[in-house]
Amino acid sequence: MSKPLNVLFVTSEVEPFIKTGGLADVSASLPQTIKELGHEIRIAAPRYGSISERKFKIHDVIRLKEIGVPVGERVKMANVNSSFIANTKAKVQVYFIANKEFFGRHGIYVSPETKKDYADNDERFIFFSRSVLETLKRLGWKPDVIHCNDWQTGLIPAYVKTIYSNDPFYKNIKTVFTIHNLAYQGIFPASSFKKTGLPDSVFTPDGLEFYEKMNFMKAGLVYSDVITTVSEKYAEEIRTSAEYGCGLEGVIQKRRQHLHGIVNGIDYEIWNPQTDTVIPVRYDVHTIEGKVENKKALLKKFNLEFKEHIPVIGMISRLVDQKGLDLIEEISDEMLKTDVKFVLLGAGEKQYQDFFESLHKKHPSKVGVYFGYSEEIAHLIEAGSDMYLMPSKYEPCGLNQLYSLKYGTVPIVRATGGLEDTIVDADSAASGTGFKFKKYDAKELLKAIHRALKLYHDHGTWKKIMQNGMVQDFSWEASAKQYASLYRTLVK
Repeated sequence: MSKPLNVLFVTSEVEPFIKTGGLADVSASLPQTIKELGHEIRIAAPRYGSISERKFKIHDVIRLKEIGVPVGERVKMANVNSSFIANTKAKVQVYFIANKEFFGRHGIYVSPETKKDYADNDERFIFFSRSVLETLKRLGWKPDVIHCNDWQTGLIPAYVKTIYSNDPFYKNIKTVFTIHNLAYQGIFPASSFKKTGLPDSVFTPDGLEFYEKMNFMKAGLVYSDVITTVSEKYAEEIRTSAEYGCGLEGVIQKRRQHLHGIVNGIDYEIWNPQTDTVIPVRYDVHTIEGKVENKKALLKKFNLEFKEHIPVIGMISRLVDQKGLDLIEEISDEMLKTDVKFVLLGAGEKQYQDFFESLHKKHPSKVGVYFGYSEEIAHLIEAGSDMYLMPSKYEPCGLNQLYSLKYGTVPIVRATGGLEDTIVDADSAASGTGFKFKKYDAKELLKAIHRALKLYHDHGTWKKIMQNGMVQDFSWEASAKQYASLYRTLVK
């Protein structure tokens, strides 16, 4: 058997400590599954002020004293704390990079007061990236692979290939860079480059320069040994289309031989109606009738009347342009003319919160909304809805459509990115698991909803679609094996 690999997984958020979106879920589940495969994997993340020391038993790493990290002309001190995440099979150590000035605040990327990105996000993640590399040397633990995620970690491959390349400790360390969402790139003024300590030779159009600015995402794309993203379709979209490539499609096309699409998995220990401790009634593919009790509980939660044959369309979403909310806005009145209920859990841009609030006031017997995030309500929506709406403008992978499949909640999605890869259209295949529309157009979305509503009343067919979805396997094991194979190929 091959020797186990050492892997450091670097991320700006990780469940259960801190979360703004799917990256945090991936950053917990993927390392745990790679550990289950027999590799030594550890996680590095920032120590944000809102992470509870007592709750998570966070302690100092005894062997390390403060580490001096240059940020521009100043030296900032990093402390390293530690904790663990564990599932039933694997326990993974997490190193937290702590500095009160940069990470002691309660927001992650955005100020809770101004709702704007922190002005010093460049310095915060320059500091984080260099601290991670300095910490490894102090620990004396050398990974074979450093797996970086999104723009906040994009400088690490650039550092490994430049200012750390002559240090024997970092020799032969390979880097993987995963794009979770290319729209968020970490673009800063050219003056930010001086703070990195990188050689001037890398601030060129072939390096970190991006239209006379500095781009952290581009650093990861140019300097990593391998690039991955979270579905095969999204890998194709971001290198062939200006709409999806967000100005970096040329860079990605140039590195296409090193680009891999690997669909995210989901954690069936958490998202499984057979074992879910949050929902009122558990069920599985053989006891699917139990789902109706969850539907009753969901409607009660949103103060909506339960009627057995009226379907519920659920949605859990950040309220941002990417999620296709403008399409819903355009067709909402038409959709609600039909016999249907609609429930939403989400938070985000004020214009969309205002829209859903007014929709609720206009149709109080048909529409329920909850602004914010609640794990309990999220599980209840997945278990109690009949259909799940995800009309995204783009969707690198998407996790909620995968949760929905497991819960027998039939997804209605736009055929983009991971939604295209993971949902089979019910009208075009006996193995169908949902309903897809291709063109980003409100009328096309409405047609897909009408197709779903029509089949909903054909009970035999609808049950088959639900069951098709529930037996799909999107567990992390298959994805983790692909990553482990990629690491192994790199190290060879």
